[in-house]
Amino acid sequence: MAVIVEETPVVGADKVHALVQLLRSRSYEEIRQRMYDNPPGSPWWSACKIELDIRNGEQIAAALSATSHVLEKLRGSTQHFEQLAETLHESTKEVMDMLAGTKEAGRRLEIAVYVTIGITLVQLFNLIFEVFRKR
Repeated sequence: MAVIVEETPVVGADKVHALVQLLRSRSYEEIRQRMYDNPPGSPWWSACKIELDIRNGEQIAAALSATSHVLEKLRGSTQHFEQLAETLHESTKEVMDMLAGTKEAGRRLEIAVYVTIGITLVQLFNLIFEVFRKR
């Protein structure tokens, strides 16, 4: 005579929990293989599914944390680049102002050179006139 033993949900849950603890040190490949070797709903299948879900959740949490850190660094870099762009804009404006001032000073120097040449020519003609007047 065969004895049929029904597992109560509490006993099944304890067994699945114990199997999950056993699977903690196993590789993904071994867990997947055990999952495929057992029918869906069996304690081994449930434990493998739970362990894979736990590991996937841990990986997702680690990825979210890493993404958060990268995003924070990107924010800092963006702010730094904005500051650099503002500094570059101000420096470019200062250089433009200096070039405008240099251009204006160049014009004044050009006028001063023309005035100097004019005065030199007038003095030269005056000198020539004085030399010819004394003869």
